[in-house]
Amino acid sequence: MWKEKYKIGVERIDQQHEELFRRVEDFIKSVRSEGEWELKQEKVKETLEFMSMYVVTHFADEEKYQQEIHYPGYEEHLQLHIRFKEEVGKYVARFNDTGFDEELVQEFGGKLMAWLIYHVAGADQKIGAYAARLGGGKE
Repeated sequence: MWKEKYKIGVERIDQQHEELFRRVEDFIKSVRSEGEWELKQEKVKETLEFMSMYVVTHFADEEKYQQEIHYPGYEEHLQLHIRFKEEVGKYVARFNDTGFDEELVQEFGGKLMAWLIYHVAGADQKIGAYAARLGGGKE
């Protein structure tokens, strides 16, 4: 699912994006595969934990970089990050309340994939384009 065109030209952030894509792709393959539902539930828990922790690190790095280059879309981008963290938090709460039913797991996988593609292929590309106009972008 990762495509080279998703790179924004900032090595640290590009590596984190690749890892996010790899994890989400692995998650989706796992929940769509044949096999025991208990194993799939473990993958959901693992992915929730990873997303809850890793995006905090990734978002902090991305936000720091935006501040370093005085990115004019910083506040708007920050709101996208806040909303995503809230969404993941809502799924954590739903899974805790209702359990890991297959329909909710599929919904979560779809949301993760859609958000990741939209965010990295859209909003994050604007950061790379701005950095490139400054003559930077490479670390």
